Amino acid sequence: MNAYIPPFPIRPRQALPPLALLRLARRNLLAIWPEETFSKPVFGHRLFRKSVIVVNSPETVKQTFVDGAALFEKKSSQQRSALKPLIGDGLFISDGETWRQRRKVVAPITHISRLPELTGGISAGAGAQLAAWRALHDGATVDALAEMAHLTAGIICSTIFGRNLGAEAARTIVSAFGVYQKLINQMDVLSLIGVPDFMPRFQGFRIRAAARRIHKALDKLIGTALVDDATETSLVRSMSQAKLGSTDATMDRTAFRDEAAVLFMAGHETTANTLAWAWFLLSQDPETERRLHVEVDAVLGEEPAKFEDLRQLPFTRAVIEETLRLYPPVPLQAREATGEANVGGRAVRKGDLVILNAWLLHRHQRLWDQPDTFLPDRFMPGGSGIPSRYAYVPFSIGPRVCTGAAFGLTEAVLCLATLARHVRLRLQPGWVVEPVCRLSLRPGERLPMLVEHRR
Repeated sequence: MNAYIPPFPIRPRQALPPLALLRLARRNLLAIWPEETFSKPVFGHRLFRKSVIVVNSPETVKQTFVDGAALFEKKSSQQRSALKPLIGDGLFISDGETWRQRRKVVAPITHISRLPELTGGISAGAGAQLAAWRALHDGATVDALAEMAHLTAGIICSTIFGRNLGAEAARTIVSAFGVYQKLINQMDVLSLIGVPDFMPRFQGFRIRAAARRIHKALDKLIGTALVDDATETSLVRSMSQAKLGSTDATMDRTAFRDEAAVLFMAGHETTANTLAWAWFLLSQDPETERRLHVEVDAVLGEEPAKFEDLRQLPFTRAVIEETLRLYPPVPLQAREATGEANVGGRAVRKGDLVILNAWLLHRHQRLWDQPDTFLPDRFMPGGSGIPSRYAYVPFSIGPRVCTGAAFGLTEAVLCLATLARHVRLRLQPGWVVEPVCRLSLRPGERLPMLVEHRR
């Protein structure tokens, strides 16, 4: 049987002129990269008044995002403009002392050392999702993207804000974030033509309304989690009590909500997309699905997967890791140089953009065997593995690596194992899937699939 090559946008034969590139990028940031860029170690061009350099090899990634992290700390104006209405000066787009202080507060929330206590909420959420699917008749249609978003949002609510606080809030935030991402434009043309960052950027009414809905839901969650007479402990309460730097100060309410928004956005959206992509890939690759079923059937009984089961689920983990390679949740990480440097033989000036593009790096033709093919075995013991720790960056790399990487990976493995033990999903006949990236990489706006109960 031939290995499965999942969908990707048609690659231009050559670099697009600036206006055509911007028009296409507004629809899909993945569709602008010519075939030749999947084999280059570094490349760049001038876009209006900005020079853009793409680091596309382990050496140049390490040079900029690890060794040169201080010089390339500042997120691009494009990312700041796209996310500021939603997360303010939250950890994902802040820099300098604000980032350093907040990182120390937020990082312990989902640290790998807390996984044993956090996975209880993951197992419970996966179990509830399984019960909902088992109540459906064979052949019932579900939107796998929306279902996974509600699942992961509920898990974040229960693990971060406390059990029983978040079902309604989770639904509100998932709905509003979907609207926000659909409308937002990540190409800040004003910055590209030289307009300073302090000049305001227009954000449409619907974008602001979606952000307000999310903020309102988060404020309610935070208020409930922080009340003095609350009997249940929550990670968000411990975060509220953490000190900033060497002072006794804690985050004010707005800053606290911004960081809660970052946790929610990163904690539900990225894992939901990964799970949705995994369901799609399994539905198109019967042999990989069969092997996954053999593993989960041998390891799990009727109960949801637990933390203790992780070591016995290597193939399930490999499916998730290969899914993250092919469809990294946030494929583009752009930084603005704060000084002069030389990257891969290219001169970088202050203000230039340096981009780490996981979409290119993970499919680089000189780094990966069959780069466009779905091959979970590459992540199994004895498989080819990753060519370099700087060639596989689904959670970014360097000091700004995602603080919840271990949590997200664990969540995806346990949820997929729990659900696949009893249910398989089939793509709705005639439905065409194409990866689309705005803020994150999704399989379109919907992913209709048919539920089949495994006997």
